[in-house]
Amino acid sequence: MNENQQALTSVLKNFAGLPDSDIALGLSLWRTRKIAKGDFFNMQSFVCTDLALITKGIFRVYYVPPQTTEEKNVFFFSESQFLVSFRSFINQYPCYYYIQALDDAEVISINYNDLQYLYTTPTGWEKFGRLIAELFFNYSQARAEEFLFNTAEERYLKLTNEHPNIVNRIPAYHISSYLGIKNPSLTRIKKRLLAHK
Repeated sequence: MNENQQALTSVLKNFAGLPDSDIALGLSLWRTRKIAKGDFFNMQSFVCTDLALITKGIFRVYYVPPQTTEEKNVFFFSESQFLVSFRSFINQYPCYYYIQALDDAEVISINYNDLQYLYTTPTGWEKFGRLIAELFFNYSQARAEEFLFNTAEERYLKLTNEHPNIVNRIPAYHISSYLGIKNPSLTRIKKRLLAHK
């Protein structure tokens, strides 16, 4: 078992409680993939055909409104998180978003058809599918609620809690875009937080 398969096995046990026998059934269907900094896991207008676990690197999910052509970051995903454009994946229709590696990355991924096959087996894989659906629903709702109920500073603190060292790993303008603010506002937030340490 290679390093990526070991990481996947550990996450599957912790996330879905899959026993070794269930994991063994599906392990050969997961493929390791290296994605260079700046390259894409999935592109806008393409169907997202894979669900992945990130074993190295950080990704951004973003879209480009046709009216402004300004890239808007929606999510960041990093090590030990699952990565997918979920609606595109489950419905197998074109994705609205780009999913791009922000540094050299590695994932271990499974194809839609192979995962559908695992769901039909008398194992815990169907439970895994339900938990993935719940996870990405929670991501989506939490993201919407952040803009309703939280200040930019609170959103920044949540981001740095979920992705430690993200500030040192990616350019500030990506973080500003994610928070829905401009760079000077992000600088003020950082200074204010440093002053209160």
